Amino acid sequence: MTPYDEIRVPVPGGELAALHWPAREPGAPVVVALHGITANALSWGVVARELAGRVTLIAPDLRGRAASAGLPGPYGIATHADDVAALAGALGLDGVVLTGHSMGAFVAALAAVRHPDRFGPLLLVDGGVGFPAPTHLSPDELMKAVIGPAMDRLSMTFADRAAYRAFWQAHPAFAGDAWSPEVDAYIQRDLTGDEPAMHSTCRIEAVRTDGIGLFDEEVLSAIGKLPAPTTLLWAARGLMDEEQGLYDEKRLAAADLGDTRVEPVAVRDVNHYTVLTGHEGAQEIAARLVVLANTPVPSGG
Repeated sequence: MTPYDEIRVPVPGGELAALHWPAREPGAPVVVALHGITANALSWGVVARELAGRVTLIAPDLRGRAASAGLPGPYGIATHADDVAALAGALGLDGVVLTGHSMGAFVAALAAVRHPDRFGPLLLVDGGVGFPAPTHLSPDELMKAVIGPAMDRLSMTFADRAAYRAFWQAHPAFAGDAWSPEVDAYIQRDLTGDEPAMHSTCRIEAVRTDGIGLFDEEVLSAIGKLPAPTTLLWAARGLMDEEQGLYDEKRLAAADLGDTRVEPVAVRDVNHYTVLTGHEGAQEIAARLVVLANTPVPSGG
C-alpha cells in the first residue's frame, strides 16, 4: 500500500481528520479527494497507488465517518462543503483540484460553487449530477430507495474484522478480482467497537441527513453554476453491479448539461464502487487528476 499519514484541521465543532499521501517531489500540486456517503478517506487508496507520488493527495474523513465520526452535527452537503473549504484554508491551498466520488462528488460541486477561490478544476466520479426527488416518497422511503443496502449495514454488528471482510467480499460489486489490499484497508477503516459486536463508524443520523440533502435545491443546482471546467466520469454499472448504473446517456441527456461546464465521460466495465477502487477505474481517475493538477488555470476562470 502507498504510505500515508493522518492530519487534523480545525472545523466547527472540533477537528476534521484527513489522510495525506505526499508527492515524491517538493512543490508538487495538490488534489483534495472526497468519499461517498458511507465510505471514508481510504476509499481513495487505489487511486493513491496509481498516482504514485506524482501529486500530493489529501482525502478527509467527512464529518460523521471514520476518524471524523466524533464531529457533531449539523450534517448535510453544505456543511461538508464548508468543512472541505476549511481544510483547504488550513493547508494554505487556493485553486486546488477537487475530486469526489458518489456523495463526495455532490460535496465537491457545492464546495466549488460556495468557495470558488479555494478550488480549481473538478473531477466528479459517478456523482454530482442529481435528479429531483420523487414527491410521493417520504424521506426514509427516499433513503431506502437510494442507498437501502448501505443504510442496512450501519445497523448491523460483526463478530470480528474477518466477518466484516467476508461481508464485503460477498458484495456483488466486489466479485472476482475487484478485491485488493487497499480495498481491505478501506473497509476495515470503517469498523469500530469490540468483538463480538463491531459496527460501522458511520453515524446513521449523518448519513440520513446527507442522503436527504442530496435533493436540496442548492445541491441540485450546483452543477449548473460550476466556476471551473469539470469532467464527470460515470460508471456503466450500478451499486450492486447491476446493468443500470446511476447514469446513462438517457439520464444525462435529461439532466441537460449542455449549458454547464461539465463533460460526461463513460467508464466501461466498472460499477459504482470499482470505478474508484478497481485498477482500471483508479488508473483513469489518477491519469486525469495528474493532467488537471498540472494544467494552469486561466485567470478569471
